[in-house]
Amino acid sequence: MKRLIFLLVTLVLISSCEREGGEVTILHEITGYTIQDNQLVEFEAIAFRDGKVLGIGTYHQLGVDHPDATEISGNGATLLPGLIDAHVHVMGLGFQEMDVDVAGIRSLEETLEKVQRHAEENPELEWILGRGWNQVLWEENEFPTAADLDRVVDDRPVWLRRVDGHAAWANTKAMELAGITADTPDPQGGRIIRDDEGEATGVFIDTAMRYISGEVPERTPEERERALELALDKMAANGLTSVHDARIGVDDWELYTRFADEGRLKTRIYAMIGGTGETFDILASDGPIESYADDMLALRSVKISSDGALGSRGAALLEDYDDEPGNQGLLFFDQEELNEMVLKGASNGFQMNIHAIGDAANRQVLNAFEYARDELGDQGLRHRIEHAQIVHPDDFSRFVELDVIASMQPIHATSDMNMAEDRVGQERIPGAYAWQRFLNQGTVIAGGSDFPVEPVNPFYGLYAAVTRQDHDGNPPNGWYPEQALSRFETLSAFTIDAAFAAHQEDLLGTLEPGKWADFILIDRDFFEVDPSEIWQTQVLETWVAGERVYTAD
Repeated sequence: MKRLIFLLVTLVLISSCEREGGEVTILHEITGYTIQDNQLVEFEAIAFRDGKVLGIGTYHQLGVDHPDATEISGNGATLLPGLIDAHVHVMGLGFQEMDVDVAGIRSLEETLEKVQRHAEENPELEWILGRGWNQVLWEENEFPTAADLDRVVDDRPVWLRRVDGHAAWANTKAMELAGITADTPDPQGGRIIRDDEGEATGVFIDTAMRYISGEVPERTPEERERALELALDKMAANGLTSVHDARIGVDDWELYTRFADEGRLKTRIYAMIGGTGETFDILASDGPIESYADDMLALRSVKISSDGALGSRGAALLEDYDDEPGNQGLLFFDQEELNEMVLKGASNGFQMNIHAIGDAANRQVLNAFEYARDELGDQGLRHRIEHAQIVHPDDFSRFVELDVIASMQPIHATSDMNMAEDRVGQERIPGAYAWQRFLNQGTVIAGGSDFPVEPVNPFYGLYAAVTRQDHDGNPPNGWYPEQALSRFETLSAFTIDAAFAAHQEDLLGTLEPGKWADFILIDRDFFEVDPSEIWQTQVLETWVAGERVYTAD
């Protein structure tokens, strides 16, 4: 059974290359956990050398096997395999640290006040950029307008992405620079929010955001480098030893490889090429890159978005939104277009990771995967649906039939529970955020956060997965608690199953001999503390390839 815990007393796993390489390090005085053969294993010491795990077990036995080892005390901390976030936006996190962050603010007025302060404190900025607003948290519970922003900043353009990244809010100056008028059409896969006279109000949904974002100046090389530094610091401090970066461009990959060459990466990055267009043609010209710089980087997957988000009503549904009759959201491509994109990426050997939130989008993506399989056969590429948030009952079994991974973000459920049922209604909600339904049929779930849409702290996601509650413990028994994950299932989703979703299960995800010594020390026992405490977990140290890359001290 998955929940069975084995205490290793005398059993020590030692790699065949034990007598080769450099100095051995033994970390002891810990409560260690890892996963082996789909079971939880507990240990009190770990030995590693040259960045790789040699063995786990008792302090005494490891000391006998490695009498000359350097010994480090963990001072009673809990040790877990390094956490892997299977869906993130690395540069977005860095830029969020540089721009105005309005995430979590619970009123329009407070949001405007923070934007105003940022503008006043940074008079040199040509544009005021930021992210994180969420109208669902506000008393008004309606989209803001350009006029709202004009009250606090009217001399410079302002452009603020919604928390989900699938809508954005502009002031009048930004819309003037972009030439937005009542005659500006809604593009395919996008919508301009308009007033009764047809004038743009200031909010742009999905592909319509390109009207404004195309006017925003490119980030300078210095800004991009600083953003990556900030992102790496944040990830290490939060116990992330590996992330899957969902949509990168040529500049991103060049920056990542430079940091890797210079030894400046603190977190492994499994990168997804943004789309199958020109960027793909450049980055995929030599085929997939399975490993770069001792597995610090990989480039063997592609990210495509098929629809928008639920909060901005851009997720594509098979039936109308329950709280907006006549609106079924937005598909970014027709079926033939998506089929050809999947076929192009897969035929070049790339795993296809496709964003799909609404049930119409999930069905369209499954259709595209089926098309590619029929054309190419089973390539074993482990295609993924990113989010798999609302799935029609008829389509769950297709994940198994097509061997599709569900790359899901548990914290989305607790962030969305204040509006999700309003959007889709009681009949469709059983197919939403249905983690246990996927696991029970044998579908692999890769756990993630989607930061900076959500906080970078992975323990918020682990808490949401176990409790399906907000940080105040609401609702008391969890939101649709039958879909909650056990602690073992949760740790698996954020370690070995996320590694599997990146074809890296032989390298990462558990602390078995020969794998990279990626692990974290935390201030409480994940398997013993009250569930209400999980989100409060603090990372004490983060280790990547046997090197400490972060310490809380």
